[in-house]
Amino acid sequence: MDLFKNTPKFDFMAQRYVAIAVSTVVILIALASLLIRGLNLGIDFTGGTIIEVGYPDSADLVTVRSQLSENGYDDAIVQHFGTTREVLIRVAPRENVSNADLSNQVIDVLKGTGDPEVRRVEFVGPQVGEELTNDGGLALLYALGGILIYVYFRFEFRFALGSVAALIHDVIIVMGVISILGIEFNLTVLAAILAVIGYSLNDTIVVFDRIRENFRKMRKGSPIDVVNASLNQTLSRTLITSVTTLLVLFALFFLGGEVISGFALALIVGVFVGTYSSIYVASNITLLLGVSKEDLMLPQKEGSEVDDLP
Repeated sequence: MDLFKNTPKFDFMAQRYVAIAVSTVVILIALASLLIRGLNLGIDFTGGTIIEVGYPDSADLVTVRSQLSENGYDDAIVQHFGTTREVLIRVAPRENVSNADLSNQVIDVLKGTGDPEVRRVEFVGPQVGEELTNDGGLALLYALGGILIYVYFRFEFRFALGSVAALIHDVIIVMGVISILGIEFNLTVLAAILAVIGYSLNDTIVVFDRIRENFRKMRKGSPIDVVNASLNQTLSRTLITSVTTLLVLFALFFLGGEVISGFALALIVGVFVGTYSSIYVASNITLLLGVSKEDLMLPQKEGSEVDDLP
């Protein structure tokens, strides 16, 4: 009886070396961008002043940016916040200018763009920004370390290395895209990267569960055959999950406004890369490390040989 007669028969692992080459090239490009261009750190990490204002009618961002630029605030970040009548302005700190004076000066400049109503003024100090940078990096390291331990105890050490390699692969590529496109890296984008780790891990765990099950079930076939069968069995679930997630993310990206666009874009890239890595990175590395049926067979109980005798 064919256990897999109703599943696709794609030979994913036939292209595993091509996938390694593609992933290597993309990671090198991402790392080069991170080293050369770096990340466009937002005020959350660098410190600065955030001013939210409301206009009676729809605000023209081009006019607001032009007014700020003419008064020496070329580096100010201006975007809609919620509706087209609300505007969020982010200004980097200035030497020899107090936070209160800086916010008052910006508000005075904005009066030339209409009749804005100040909704809130917030300041993030450089020290807080530095702490957030350190805490964000530590959060990523703790997440990867915890996942390594979890997968090691649930499956096997080679599976753990494969899953962590896939997650590192995903994080580097997502951050590389953010760097290349010059997207502002703030707390929402950092949250998106942590969400990508969770999404990618969930997909990888589903695949690994099926691989372990099939290693114990399939008496014939090489490890590559077992992995291919497992990937085909989980393919429909992977595609449905990815497509439904992407529908929501595209809606957020196109309709959610500038405030959430970076978050949505990071997750969109993460879903594509995470789906790919579950197939061609996590499973591939596990195979390269030499996982076999013997590594995943259940331990035999004492006296089972006697029980099996006629």
